[in-house]
Amino acid sequence: MRECRALLHMIGGGSRAPRCGVVAKRVSPCRAGHVPFSVVPNANEDTPSALSQVQLRAVSELLRVAPVADELGRRFQQAGFRLALVGGSVRDALLGRLGNDLDFTTDARPEDVLKIIRPWADSLWDVGIAFGTVGAQKQGFQIEVTTYRSEAYDRTSRKPEVSYGDSIEEDLVRRDFTVNAMALALPEQEFVDPHGGLEDLAEGVLRTPGTPEDSFSDDPLRMLRAARFAAQLDFEVAPEVVAAMKAMSDRIEIVSAERVQGELNKLLLSAHPRKGLGLLVDTGLADRVLPELPALRLESDEHHRHKDVYDHSLIVLEQAMALEEDGPDLVLRLSALLHDIGKPRTRRFENDGRVSFHHHEVVGAKMTKKRMTALKYSNDMIKDVSRLVELHLRFHGYGDGEWTDSAVRRYVRDAGPLLGRLHKLTRSDCTTRNKRKANALSRTYDGLEERIAQLQEQEQLDAIRPDLDGNEIQQVLGIRPGPAVGKAYAFLMELRLENGPMGHDAAVEALKEWWAAQDAQG
Repeated sequence: MRECRALLHMIGGGSRAPRCGVVAKRVSPCRAGHVPFSVVPNANEDTPSALSQVQLRAVSELLRVAPVADELGRRFQQAGFRLALVGGSVRDALLGRLGNDLDFTTDARPEDVLKIIRPWADSLWDVGIAFGTVGAQKQGFQIEVTTYRSEAYDRTSRKPEVSYGDSIEEDLVRRDFTVNAMALALPEQEFVDPHGGLEDLAEGVLRTPGTPEDSFSDDPLRMLRAARFAAQLDFEVAPEVVAAMKAMSDRIEIVSAERVQGELNKLLLSAHPRKGLGLLVDTGLADRVLPELPALRLESDEHHRHKDVYDHSLIVLEQAMALEEDGPDLVLRLSALLHDIGKPRTRRFENDGRVSFHHHEVVGAKMTKKRMTALKYSNDMIKDVSRLVELHLRFHGYGDGEWTDSAVRRYVRDAGPLLGRLHKLTRSDCTTRNKRKANALSRTYDGLEERIAQLQEQEQLDAIRPDLDGNEIQQVLGIRPGPAVGKAYAFLMELRLENGPMGHDAAVEALKEWWAAQDAQG
């Protein structure tokens, strides 16, 4: 966070004295928390050249969006309204990671925002006009303009009640964390930071603008957002915020499953999901939204030692992340995190002192489906993740490479389009510290993948089908569509899996023999 600390004297401090010991220099007198945005070297530095390239890049991020942002600011100003770049956009600009999504806040009501933006934007869309937000696209930037607002929960409601405010200070104090409660007023480019968000950004700390109890009472989802931002930004959560999360964890139950799922997804897709997940478990929030995760912290004693399933699952998640090829993969990460959730229910202490978890993959798949259904995941995602959980142990039957070609075909058939993810999950599931054992498992799986590739080249394993289709079956047997065709198809599929491609004529003969045996059986 060294570069963030230096930003304190680039922009000026907040209304508080800097906690990080850096001189916060104001450019000109102005009301508390507001300073003109400009590069100001530290009083102890001779020239601005002491600013690092990272710091200069943070400023350049705002300069990059200035043509669009300033033009929009002038349009609002001409219409008699105020506009400011706000929240995550300002935070990410200061971190040198601002993308093309720009968030603005204004005192204009949604209907006025539409009048101002409609003739200017390349396109408009409804991202929540009923809640005060107008979406637009301009020169490649995705823009959202939200009217100053406040949100508060009724204890019997799952949806926030939205009311509009009249000042940016009122808007910022109701935001979740100080690092998201900074703004850049446009077009004058005045930095607004009434709660010392820049200082917290420099220190890498998540704090709330007001008391955490008031903040979480307004919107309990912010407790999950604390864990999510800790994972995304690799920040620490202030002790008083953690304490409030523990004390108020039961309040998360009033939040809709869809909103909870959204935060969990963002957390899991972050760069440091383990950090966020650990916070959810330690504060008791996971007991409310993902109870299968803390349940993995199985008790053990000196007579029944076994692997720490909770820690193992987090390691598997991190190892799966390392194998991702095209960016974060939510299906893979969910399956890695949940692959062993069936272990607590299947744990048995054997007479020889060992601990067994027989069929935990089957139990875990059912538990995965139930939990993801409760969190309102899509049917396709539930199907994929639960299938991977169910299949994650299948490789261990491969043993010393003694699988027949038939077994390999069935492995590929059962995995279907999830085969690539199953490869990654299976490899990630090896967390032994015994390098010899780990290398042996890796070589064995290398061998399985090679066999799959060989059979793939010979037999098109990704589209395993019987040698005869349904129409051909009907023609050969002289039957009409019905259950008998399905049984015949299943018979031919088993032959295909067992023997590989048979060819048309051999398949016809085998089908006739099977049909004759069916007739003989009555």
